[in-house]
Amino acid sequence: MKLKTQCFLFFLFVSVLSFAQSSAGWQDLFNGKDLKGWKALNGHAKFEVINGEIVGTTVLNEPNSFLATEKNYGNFILEFEFRLNNKMNSGVQFRSESNPTYMNGRVHGYQFEIDPSQRGWTAGIYDEARRDWLYPMDYNPSAKTAFKKGEWNKCRIECIGNSMRTFINGMSAANLVDDMTPKGFIALQVHQISKPEDVGEKIYWRNIRIKTNNLKLSPPDTVFVVNLLPNNLSEQEKKNGVKLLWDGKTTNGWRGAYKDHFPDKGWEIKDNVLSVLTSNGAEAANGGDIVTTGEYAAFILQFDFKITEGANSGVKYFVTEKENNEGSAIGLEYQILDDDNHPDAKLGSIGNRTLGSLYDLIPSIKEPRARRKVGEWNRGMVIVYPDGRIEHWLNGWKMLDYKRGTQYFYALVARSKFEKWPNFGMAEKGHILLQDHGNNVSFRSIKIKELK
Repeated sequence: MKLKTQCFLFFLFVSVLSFAQSSAGWQDLFNGKDLKGWKALNGHAKFEVINGEIVGTTVLNEPNSFLATEKNYGNFILEFEFRLNNKMNSGVQFRSESNPTYMNGRVHGYQFEIDPSQRGWTAGIYDEARRDWLYPMDYNPSAKTAFKKGEWNKCRIECIGNSMRTFINGMSAANLVDDMTPKGFIALQVHQISKPEDVGEKIYWRNIRIKTNNLKLSPPDTVFVVNLLPNNLSEQEKKNGVKLLWDGKTTNGWRGAYKDHFPDKGWEIKDNVLSVLTSNGAEAANGGDIVTTGEYAAFILQFDFKITEGANSGVKYFVTEKENNEGSAIGLEYQILDDDNHPDAKLGSIGNRTLGSLYDLIPSIKEPRARRKVGEWNRGMVIVYPDGRIEHWLNGWKMLDYKRGTQYFYALVARSKFEKWPNFGMAEKGHILLQDHGNNVSFRSIKIKELK
């Protein structure tokens, strides 16, 4: 009997030690009994503790409501579980703030999205009350299926320096690099509702814990990275094969279209920004277009751009320079335009010359949230898949898609200004072009990943 007791105590000691080691450094943000350490902000949705869980309940005609930690956190790993049985949109804020000087104290900052709709953007990163979507889950569609409606979902957020990563049910979801807010509180959101039938919808949280020291991060993976640091490549981007097309300092890798050198005038590099200077709107009358020295076939092209009032420009791809066109070189074009103040927005057909459109061929979607104000930086992206499919993106929103070489594509070309160019847009590979349309437009963070 004595030996059995000793063995039992030994195994009990080992179990307790193992548990202590596995829990080392973790702090519970929720004690399972009450809301000590938390405070309510903004709206008046109901937050209460029931059966060891935080329960948030919707209230009619209240703004977004938040239950926020009293402490702020910078570098950390946060883990939590949530469950909801309904269609209610929600989220978990991190590195967030509420200041009287910003929108009268409205909560703003990074949000781990909870989205039970068919869109499936749970674990994406939204910038609450600030910049809208930073990492929609269309960037990582394989993770859309990880959310389990009506069941407990285990979630993880890793924030170290400028790197922010999210995980849901063991699957890597979003990967964001940004430096706007280095620290802030964590908050649980109950979304505003305006319909009486949505009153009383509930969301549940439990097992909320955080670690701030001796952080062991998840290993790197191949998930697409949104990097908002100018002209910067993260280690995961490098691992994923992303390269800078412009180094942020020199003209290396670029030359004038139809030229063997970079233009002597018309373009400026200043403060790590590449800008085409104004020449009163005359196309290619100053420095002219610039193109990459390399040619590309299938790729993910990313670029930041900023327009001035009334500006017109574009990013072209599959540019061959074989046409010797007077004016701008010929190629498929991601349109850059001030839609509100440039007449081109009303020309063409059904808006196919507006911002984000495939110029003179396919209009971009009319999503106001995708468009930034004049003078603010935009994130553009063109994805050319090896099978000929192409997508245009703007600030996290997919603006259009199409496929080269289809009857639909040929029909569009036949009724456009490009119908006179043989095999327009069908080159096997081509240069990337930044257009000089005579207006002041700036570029930075120009990157490419070639696809096989």
